[in-house]
Amino acid sequence: MTHAFTEEQEVPRMTPAVQWLIALNVLVFFLQFTLVGTANMREALGFRLDEMPAQWWTIGTHLFVHGGFWTLVLNTCLLLVFGPRLEHTWGTRAFRNFYLWCGLGGWLVHALFVRDATLLGATAAVLGVTLAYSLRWPNEEVYLFFTFPIHVKWLAATMVAITLVVGVMQVGDGSGVAYLTHAGGLLAAWIFWRTSTIGAGFDRLRQRVSPVPDLPDEAPRAVPRSMPRTRERAREIDEIVAQSQQAVSQRVAPTAPPPLRAPRERLTELDRVLDKISQLGIDSLTGEERRILEERSRELRKND
Repeated sequence: MTHAFTEEQEVPRMTPAVQWLIALNVLVFFLQFTLVGTANMREALGFRLDEMPAQWWTIGTHLFVHGGFWTLVLNTCLLLVFGPRLEHTWGTRAFRNFYLWCGLGGWLVHALFVRDATLLGATAAVLGVTLAYSLRWPNEEVYLFFTFPIHVKWLAATMVAITLVVGVMQVGDGSGVAYLTHAGGLLAAWIFWRTSTIGAGFDRLRQRVSPVPDLPDEAPRAVPRSMPRTRERAREIDEIVAQSQQAVSQRVAPTAPPPLRAPRERLTELDRVLDKISQLGIDSLTGEERRILEERSRELRKND
């Protein structure tokens, strides 16, 4: 068991997507061992390749069926520890899509390399959430079994190593098939993190927006002292000024184009949008803020 420690007191202990995912897992497990029965639930919601495409819905429903009590407990604990902060940062929609994406990654590996076993459980998706948390906050501490402090990056590295080693060692006798599915969820999480704008892509965008250096103020220039004008020179200058004013009054002034926003102002707006995403998630952006983000992204791509 683990417990996350963070100084961000505003992060809620429970968020909407995490709450719904845990509730669905617990509800299906309750029905599985009371009213429906394990065999019937496996047949109705578990994924088997030889039953495609007749039972196409099992591609998603297998995420909510667990083969044992302790598997459900482990997945629930990991989701409770690492899910809320990630959902609070990304937004509910992005977190939900990420969870399903990791689950589909595990399903794809199962369909390609296992093929002849029933796929159950959400461990692939939950391990993907754990990996994303470790990539976002690698030096955060969690308390293993509520006692031993450990950095998230080392906890995630241990889980990845166990998944890969056990899966490779036991794949020959069929007992390592679940670990290969877990590896698919981890791989999907890594791909999402590297390519999505809310993962490492978001961090790269922030790094590329370099602050505009403050330009030093120009040193005051000395104004040359004007020499006293003679009467003839003054009359000549007055005539030139009068002619200039008459020419300007007769000429129609062209319509000035609308002023463009200075680069400093645009970067300030982008920084404000990125800060809002970090604090409230991408779902909190208004239409105007999304337009600013898209325009700046296009500009950066053109400069590549």
